[in-house]
Parts: sequence; C-alpha cells; structure tokens
Amino acid sequence: MRSLVSFIVGALFGLGLLISGMTQTTRVQGWLDVFGDWDPTLAFVMGGAIIPMAIAWQFTRGRKPVLAASFPAPPEPRVGRNLVIGSTLFGVGWGLAGLCPGPAMASLTFGGAGGWLFVGAMFAGMLAAPPIRARLDQQLVPV
Repeated sequence: MRSLVSFIVGALFGLGLLISGMTQTTRVQGWLDVFGDWDPTLAFVMGGAIIPMAIAWQFTRGRKPVLAASFPAPPEPRVGRNLVIGSTLFGVGWGLAGLCPGPAMASLTFGGAGGWLFVGAMFAGMLAAPPIRARLDQQLVPV
C-alpha cells in the first residue's frame, strides 16, 4: 500500500512540475536571472508548495501517520558545514543546468542526452558524497 501511495504522490508531483513549467530549464534559469529577463513563475510554484505544507505540518501535531509509525523529526535548525556545502553545490548545479532532482527525473522522458547526463552526474554525486563527507569529517575541525 505504501508503495502505491508513493507512486501516486510521485506521479502527481511530476505532473505538477510539467504543468507549472518547472521542467523547462529556461524558466528556472529565468528565475535566477534577477537582473535580466526575470521570470517570477517559480515564486508562485514555491508558494503553492510551501504554504499548504506549512499548514499540513500544523495539523500533524499530536497525530500519527496512516502509513508509517511516526512523522519524521524536524531537522536540526543549525547552519553547519554540511548545509553550506550541500546548498552551494545544489545551487551551482541548479543554476548551470536549470534542473533540480525532481524536474531532472521528469526530464528523462523528453530531455535527450543532456537530461540523462545530468541524472547520471546527480547519482554519481550522491554516491560520492558519503565518502567525501567522512574524509572531511576526519580532516576538519567540527563546526
């Protein structure tokens, strides 16, 4: 049952990305081009996601999820090395390619070789991150 719900939710998310145009790299790069041909569409997409999710989180207090033992714990509100490095790498990739993981997966059906190359590089980065993090943790003083 949980897999079916995950599939349906993922399909709805992908459909939302397609309808909103967030799989178009030029639209995302237009959002980042504040001093040029700025496209505010992404602000409406983000607001359409953040506002209902903030309301939903308020309703989860004291409740138990239907398909899991508990809701995930809130993330640590601390800004540390992992957050800074991860968000920087994400932002660089997002700005250069105009894709983040969700739209990248959706673009596999129509993005051609560039979409496949991006997703391959994304998975390579995911595989490389844990050993790189472990090495940094050994060499650097904790922040």
